[in-house]
Amino acid sequence: MSKIKHAALHAEAADLIAAADGLIIAVGAGMGVDSGLPDFRGNSGFWRAYPALAEARIAFEEIANPAAFRRDPVLAWGFYGHRLNLYRSTQPHHGFTILREIASHLPKGAFVFTSNVDGQFQQAGYNEDEICEVHGSIHHLQCVDGCNGAISPADNFKPEVDDRTCRLLSQLPRCPHCNNLLRPNILMFGDGDWLGQRSNAQRRRLETWLQSARNPVIVEIGAGNHVPTVRWFSETLGEPLVRINPTEPEIPGRGVRIPQGGLAALNGIHAALTARHFFG
Repeated sequence: MSKIKHAALHAEAADLIAAADGLIIAVGAGMGVDSGLPDFRGNSGFWRAYPALAEARIAFEEIANPAAFRRDPVLAWGFYGHRLNLYRSTQPHHGFTILREIASHLPKGAFVFTSNVDGQFQQAGYNEDEICEVHGSIHHLQCVDGCNGAISPADNFKPEVDDRTCRLLSQLPRCPHCNNLLRPNILMFGDGDWLGQRSNAQRRRLETWLQSARNPVIVEIGAGNHVPTVRWFSETLGEPLVRINPTEPEIPGRGVRIPQGGLAALNGIHAALTARHFFG
């Protein structure tokens, strides 16, 4: 698609944003690509990031699974420990700042709905009370057996990982209540043990915010069909939707589809809003 066509789409998105009173930021895994985070769509991308798992022919759905913590906790925590360290050290790209700047010029601000577990919005300075992490967060831990119903921050857990073998070198984290293994408070594949009360409380705050915003616009970034949680959320709200996705930009109703990566599209939208004197 030409620069002129992209610019026209950015202008359409800017019109919807300028007419809104609030911003719903709906984000899938594609948002992190511009920050240098790996894209796990399909085993090829996943195995490029984790060659030890490729050699063992372990698919993402197998390691991102509570059964992995019972079968081989050192390997499971090697994978999640590597991800935890990666997310802690990753600087969110400029698109996060653009969205926050847009929100600051809307009466109701913004609320984030994301399937990502990386904590990048918190790292980018967003208000914790205005984020809904529907699949949980790697920055929080729980007992593998859901002991005591407790969810605790992972701040004190500093995993040391052998990147070559994808295995944890440091001590496994233990539940302070029963001394059983701790796992990330993330909704995994085939997961019947996930403690969802933290995410449920976030969802309730989101619902309250949605009731207060009369004319919000949804800007959805990097949400694919493989795990369609974010796309379903965006499409069921019935609001104008700006869908930013380089490979799956189709939308079912009113809105704008932008077939670009997140940062490129947000830079274009920011330029269009600036031309309209949106930022004053």
